[in-house]
Amino acid sequence: QVQLVESGGGLVQPGGSLRLSCAASGFTFSRYVMSWYRQVPGKERELVALITSAGGTNYGDSVKGRFTISRDNAKNTVYLQMNSLKPEDTAGYYCTAKSGPTRHWGQGTQVTVSS
Repeated sequence: QVQLVESGGGLVQPGGSLRLSCAASGFTFSRYVMSWYRQVPGKERELVALITSAGGTNYGDSVKGRFTISRDNAKNTVYLQMNSLKPEDTAGYYCTAKSGPTRHWGQGTQVTVSS
């Protein structure tokens, strides 16, 4: 049974940092493309960052230079380091695991950037 459990969200002031974690189980983690998406109610889901099984990365334009995705295959965990946070980064953040046509989703963790 595939499980993705996000953690690390919370309330942070503008300019601050957070690190999200996503602990994975139930599948061969190292073979999957791992991604972070975010969504604000009433808006479309947005790709934040992805990391391939080989370690290649890609970022949404709005987070380039501020966010860093990484993975630890020994711990079956993917991370999202978020720096220089802005109020517009406020959203639910979701971890996904994709192999071929199948994508699994976590339950999400809320990030709120506010003074």
